[in-house]
Amino acid sequence: MPNFVAPEVKKFVAWDYVVFAALFLVSASIGVFFAIKERKKKTSKEFLVGGKQMTCGPIAFSLTSSFMSAVTVLGTPSEVYRYGASFVLFFLSYTLVIIFTAEIYLPVFYRSGITSTYEYLELRFNKIVRLAATLIYILQTILYTGIVVYAPSLALNQVTGFDLWGSVAATGIVCTFYCTLGGLKAVVWTDAFQMIVMVAGFMTVLIRGTSLNGGSTKVWEDAHEGSRLNIFDFDVDPLRRHTFWTIVIGGTFTWLGLYGVNQSTIQRCISCKSEKHAKLALYLNLLGLWIVLVCAVFCGLVMYSHYQSCDPWTAAFISAPDQLMPYFVMDIFSSMPGVPGLFVACAFSGTLSTVAASINALATVTFEDLVKKGFPNLPEQMSTWISKGLCILYGVLCTSMAAAASLLGGVVQASLSIHGMCGGPMLGLFTLGIVFPCANWKGALGGLLSGISLAFWVGTGSFIYPAQPTKSIPLQLSTLNCTLANSTEALVTETPMEAPERPLLADTWYSLSYLYFSAIGCVGCAITGLLISFITGPSKGEDIPPVLIKPVCNQFCFWSKRLKIFLWCGVQHESLEMDLEKKLPKAAANKTRTDNTFKNNTNKENNHQIRGYNSEENSYTNRSRESRL
Repeated sequence: MPNFVAPEVKKFVAWDYVVFAALFLVSASIGVFFAIKERKKKTSKEFLVGGKQMTCGPIAFSLTSSFMSAVTVLGTPSEVYRYGASFVLFFLSYTLVIIFTAEIYLPVFYRSGITSTYEYLELRFNKIVRLAATLIYILQTILYTGIVVYAPSLALNQVTGFDLWGSVAATGIVCTFYCTLGGLKAVVWTDAFQMIVMVAGFMTVLIRGTSLNGGSTKVWEDAHEGSRLNIFDFDVDPLRRHTFWTIVIGGTFTWLGLYGVNQSTIQRCISCKSEKHAKLALYLNLLGLWIVLVCAVFCGLVMYSHYQSCDPWTAAFISAPDQLMPYFVMDIFSSMPGVPGLFVACAFSGTLSTVAASINALATVTFEDLVKKGFPNLPEQMSTWISKGLCILYGVLCTSMAAAASLLGGVVQASLSIHGMCGGPMLGLFTLGIVFPCANWKGALGGLLSGISLAFWVGTGSFIYPAQPTKSIPLQLSTLNCTLANSTEALVTETPMEAPERPLLADTWYSLSYLYFSAIGCVGCAITGLLISFITGPSKGEDIPPVLIKPVCNQFCFWSKRLKIFLWCGVQHESLEMDLEKKLPKAAANKTRTDNTFKNNTNKENNHQIRGYNSEENSYTNRSRESRL
């Protein structure tokens, strides 16, 4: 293999550090601002869900910023550069995900009056299901968040010379600082600021890169000649890494597990002052997702146009594909001090928002699902201090996990998929509860264990026995115009190694596209849960408060009221609709004495729902203070 001489690419200079430091300073300042502004509001509800009085605008910015992490900023352009622009099809997945979240999952969570999504599982099933789901969420989020901190820090360190552990420590400290001081409001408004930084970074790269490569028309022509615009591949082979079907179907399941039932998303949606604001926040967030996706895809095309005849990855100028984007930035902005700092700020904006949202969600879940269950009569001031202490604890744990991720080597990429592999079974569990009234707690618990087993089986197998290269071949990359080194090396003929034996499932089950892992976990959980429920005796619909079930059939059987009632499976949705203006749902009063605790909790939640209903807006509205909830 020939040796190439890497062109000199400058490292960070003083102005770059100034711009980057400004991002951290503004983020920390927002935490201080809300700590001072909200100092008289000391309830844990104010701290964890912003008093449930947030509006749709900042929540929409926050959602987009949190789920477009540095993995997106660095990984998506590299993906487009190597495999083509088919990644843009995720705009269809995002659309379906937001529709399902806004119309099926969110209304149930919002009207139930819960703070933690896992609180719903106790209302619908029992404490055991809630505890199992809570523990799985905590473990997966700590692991995922640690890797989100470490992966971009490593990529930027190796290209820009930016200190690796300095950036890891700074990220953990700043996120923990403003989460602990300002609570959810600080997280939301900081995310909004970071979203602006992220888009500004992308636009700066796009404008500079396009002008250096002959304009948008030339970039488009280069992409077309390099087969980067072959977007629609309708091959139904599930072993292919990216096709129309894997992205749209598999991507929808993956993102729905991260959006529809994820504590981080739902916590911010239920912090809105009305259900209408919460839904609007999701749909505005969809616009943000599209913008970031399009920016990232076009950055990949511009990067290909720039390096079409001298690929730095093939020529070994960089050591990993994720370093392509920072390498490109340092290359094109070498004569413009301070601008590379803006891009690094852009990448770390995604990291900061993701980490902050995770810390806040972890603190909320732990306090609501574990601390309050063990100590139900805690004074309000003590609850607030415990919530802040949990933010500090999880900030330290997530930062420490970043240090542990450095020891995982090639397993880092595998660990990123754990988020999806856990998200699928979680999606299946909540879908069982929300859509299928017949599901009981035994089916829910059995389905969750079955879904996780299936998802981890296929996921782990795919990492041990990767799919054959024919299923995910990168598009052609050239080193034709790279400068050869002035050295002569003996040509070494490598003896071909015998391919290791692969088990029977290696080229079938283990070779499934990674985007199907979540779908397998979700469908496996739902099917197993329904089977176990029918075997052990399905739940009776009349015993389930209608606020906990979403009658999906209403959307498809609008012409027949009798058919709708039949498909409600005994759940008294009709009485709920009648009682919105008059009284509490009758179903909440039908619980037996043996389930008295569950009945009381449910009645309390339904009281929240009815008192918060606004008949003029046909929407539910949160109260401004916890004492009124």
